[in-house]
Amino acid sequence: MTSPDTPVPGGTPAPGALCGIRVLDLTRILSGPLATMVLADLGADVVKVEDTKDGDDTRQWGPPFQGGEAAYFLAANRNKRGVSVDLKSARGREFVLRLADRADVLVENFRPGTAARLGLGYEELSARNPRLVYASISGYGQTGPWASRPGYDAIAQALRGMMSITGEAGGAPVRPGVATADIGAGMWAVIGILAALHAREVTGRGQHVDVSLLDGQLAWLTYVAGGYFATGTVPGPHGSAHPTIVPYQALTTADGHLLVAAGNDRLWRRFAEVLGQPALADDPRFVTNPDRVRHRDALIPLLEAALARRSSAEWAEALEAAGVPCAPISTVDEALDSPQARARGMVTTLPHPTAGELRTLGSPLKLSATPTRIRTAPPLLGQHTDDVLAEAGYSAREIEELHAIGAVR
Repeated sequence: MTSPDTPVPGGTPAPGALCGIRVLDLTRILSGPLATMVLADLGADVVKVEDTKDGDDTRQWGPPFQGGEAAYFLAANRNKRGVSVDLKSARGREFVLRLADRADVLVENFRPGTAARLGLGYEELSARNPRLVYASISGYGQTGPWASRPGYDAIAQALRGMMSITGEAGGAPVRPGVATADIGAGMWAVIGILAALHAREVTGRGQHVDVSLLDGQLAWLTYVAGGYFATGTVPGPHGSAHPTIVPYQALTTADGHLLVAAGNDRLWRRFAEVLGQPALADDPRFVTNPDRVRHRDALIPLLEAALARRSSAEWAEALEAAGVPCAPISTVDEALDSPQARARGMVTTLPHPTAGELRTLGSPLKLSATPTRIRTAPPLLGQHTDDVLAEAGYSAREIEELHAIGAVR
């Protein structure tokens, strides 16, 4: 594996924060690919291993497709080199073992026990490469009575309380519009990997990072769990509202909705004044935030009656001028094309061999000295197999033989 930080037109970029770190990516779907993509954006050399038939499941998750590639797959696999290997063949596993021997990090999201049955488990690989940081992402973790169950984002959300607090009160359970359990697990995995790499600088040894979708969702409950611990009251859904701050939700205006976030009593008083209802701020039911939380059902209709006089845009202009946090409810296209998103480089393009100019999200990580960089498009299935085989020490004749017996593609 070689460093991906190569010169670009206009000069040589600063090396990424993880330049020199080699990552072997045995993951598929979303949680693992997202984690390894973050590491790749930070400069790590990530080699993604896929099977020789269809590759990552998400290559077939469409439409939509771009240049024959599923948009879902393209969203989580940039900056990686791709190899296609039959892990059930001895020669294919031998290739992956060579890569693991030279890797700093391995990430897998098989069901617990599967990697070990393939001869690619933590115990086997850490014995060969004691410095290896081995990260496992699973539905339920490597231990516990549910460890062997397959993991799915929606199941994790259902089991760990997330769906019970999402949606409108009295309505059906609702799953958030993005895969929070998968994405959250990927983020937790990155944190664990970075911590383990730092610890390795002290101990000289890697370790096993065990992350699960369910644990990650429980951790995301944060203040919701804190409220339950404090009161014993089981939380329920509040729609767009906040359980402990009022007003902090989407409110109906003359032509739609406006999200208002009056997070303290000072902002609440300003909000009431802009509405032309300063008396509301002095009403004993609404003076302090705890008062407003207790009398939420009385206050919200009064606010929406006042907001019904003008459009969302008009109210937003007036409230922003007064320093009251608010926002229209943007659609996805509006959010991606906002002036702030453009200024922050949150949408960028890069060339793809079959899709042409591919639009992709930028990295939210802004490092002043070692910035993230989006270098390459997600790989075609097996696009870099021969290159990586050669780097691992295979001769041209051996590479040809591996293709001939179907061990690689």
